[in-house]
Amino acid sequence: MDGFRKQFIDSYLDDIVRILQDIKKNNADFFDRLATLFLEAREKNRKIFFCGNGGSASTASHFTSDLAKGTIVEGAPRFKALSLADNIPQMLAWGNDACYEDIFVEQLKNLFEPGDVVVGISGSGNSGNVLRAIEYARENDGVTVGITGFDGGKIKNMVDLCLIVPVHNMQKTEDIHMLVDHLTTLMIKEEELARRG
Repeated sequence: MDGFRKQFIDSYLDDIVRILQDIKKNNADFFDRLATLFLEAREKNRKIFFCGNGGSASTASHFTSDLAKGTIVEGAPRFKALSLADNIPQMLAWGNDACYEDIFVEQLKNLFEPGDVVVGISGSGNSGNVLRAIEYARENDGVTVGITGFDGGKIKNMVDLCLIVPVHNMQKTEDIHMLVDHLTTLMIKEEELARRG
């Protein structure tokens, strides 16, 4: 194997291991709290909205799918999960007719009800359209979650629950964001299966 590639692969994977060890040591309770928050929303028949840009938009869509479908257990209620990053015509209309920062919040104005949950996924924690969605949820008696990286950005001080992936690299941050999705949704499903025997 080429020397550069081997060094890059080893360095990248070693960093992911370091990040995971840090999260396990300092933020393991985040997953417990997130699952509890989602389950409380389901119990109260609330909606859970996800939003993000770029890779985070993909994560928002993936998280929505996993929560809405991947947690289904026969006899248990289902989650009302929606991605604000999936309606491209509506996002483009708001981006063109108003501004890009409004593409998520304007959708919330149609759908959001007090007690609903808004999950903002932003590697930097500073995405203007995500912050507006979070702010709207806060102002209208919603529950807010931030999933971010770097130093947490502005979102860390705006949300009820936040995970800051401890790395200053967007790709590695997004790697861990997908783990948040899979760990949380699989844990919810397996716990429901165990509870039902």
